[in-house]
Amino acid sequence: MTVYIDPPNWPGHGRMWSHLVSDDSYEELHRFARALGLPRRAFDRDHYDLPAQRYADALAAGATGIGSKELVARLTAAGLRRRKARGERGEAGRNP
Repeated sequence: MTVYIDPPNWPGHGRMWSHLVSDDSYEELHRFARALGLPRRAFDRDHYDLPAQRYADALAAGATGIGSKELVARLTAAGLRRRKARGERGEAGRNP
């Protein structure tokens, strides 16, 4: 079971962001995020938003870096993808 992170290429709030996901469970993802010191408010439906300056920290903690399309494919294949409801917007007004 693995935690994955995509490159910080998602803009929002004057920063660039990565997405952190698990291919096993939300519990695995929450444990990993807690170990990184991420606040629960960084969790958005099925992933954690991670600012670019924390990307290297996630890799050093054991996350596997993959491209954004592959990240979504693995999340979907694991049955953990939670899409936004029609008309719902995220913090930065984007879907991962």
